Amino acid sequence: YDLYHGTSSAIEPFMAALEMIHTYSLIHDDLPAMDNDDYRRGRKTTHVVYGEDIAILTGDALLNYAFETACQAFDKDPENSFKIGQALKVLGKKAGIYGMIGGQVIDVKETGHAVTKEVLDQIYELKTGALIECAMLIGAILGDAPEEELPQVEKIASYVGIAFQIQDDVLDVTSTAEVLGKPIHSDEKNHKTVTLKGLEESVKIVEALSAESIGLLHKLSGENEYLENLLIQLIHRDK
Repeated sequence: YDLYHGTSSAIEPFMAALEMIHTYSLIHDDLPAMDNDDYRRGRKTTHVVYGEDIAILTGDALLNYAFETACQAFDKDPENSFKIGQALKVLGKKAGIYGMIGGQVIDVKETGHAVTKEVLDQIYELKTGALIECAMLIGAILGDAPEEELPQVEKIASYVGIAFQIQDDVLDVTSTAEVLGKPIHSDEKNHKTVTLKGLEESVKIVEALSAESIGLLHKLSGENEYLENLLIQLIHRDK
């Protein structure tokens, strides 16, 4: 959004909506039927504190409230209703069966057996990359990005999403539960580890994807040093 210096106040409801969708996905991801994790961000997970039933309902509520909140964009900037409609379509698709939920389904179905790199890449692209693509595409749309640049924005976000998830796998092996704020070696437990490529090779892939995404960012018509630094920090985080 800031890359194109857009001025629409419609972006704010979408920012809140994305946070709600991400949080609901984590609450459901931690459930006993999914990853069955007891800690998230250094605190007890929702199902541990409030029970599995309330955790499911909390996730459901956040998902519904996300779209209710995003629709407030029409009231904030009625003159941009067409672009807001485009942004809503992106939000629905990237968070749904062709995006995050689709990736989660594949992830669940493959849990318990060794997976190929192709399947793992598909999980990363959908489960993690889709929401990052969603955030960047919505920002670009509401920031008046040239339509021909939207596929490039989506590609940048895709590279960042895959690199983010590979870095997550690296940290699952190299970090500690205290630093990460969640259990470590969970990927090993589910037979989806960086051992497919090895730790050293995985780090190289993160570096290559990072360089590719920043290179594409520089080819866009807008310039934004903050966004570039944010993408680098996101990919190379240590927790």
